Amino acid sequence: MKKLLYVLPILLVLAAAIFLDAEEIMRKAALVEITGTVLVKTPDKDELIPASKGMALGEADIVITKDASLATVEIESGEGKAKVDVQENSQVLILELAKDSATGKETTLLDLAVGKIFIKVDKLKEENSKFEVKTPTSVVGVRGTKFSVQVEAVE
Repeated sequence: MKKLLYVLPILLVLAAAIFLDAEEIMRKAALVEITGTVLVKTPDKDELIPASKGMALGEADIVITKDASLATVEIESGEGKAKVDVQENSQVLILELAKDSATGKETTLLDLAVGKIFIKVDKLKEENSKFEVKTPTSVVGVRGTKFSVQVEAVE
């Protein structure tokens, strides 16, 4: 019994250290296909830059497609991957691409301002993981499927 009294506090300290050491890891996304005119706005630059195949994307980046254009963004995950087809005349902001190092929980949040996106998400294995798309009027969340979201411009 005395050994348990000595071991228990040590285990609690180790558990606390692991919990406090947990951090959010930024996940990666990249443009894997580009057709037509695709532009990217990054938070560190004032101007739009032409997109290129293989271009890395991160939080706060905006992908903009013009007429007769398409961009495919692949979002990597420890649980699988997601492919986001950004259709012509669309604008999508990557709001969050995070992973909690302690729990494995992954959060993906995209903001579709205008246009249409088609998404294929592998099934999320971690119960608390989220893949969501925000629009001006709603938030759509999925666990693993194919779906599309469309926002029409107000004239």
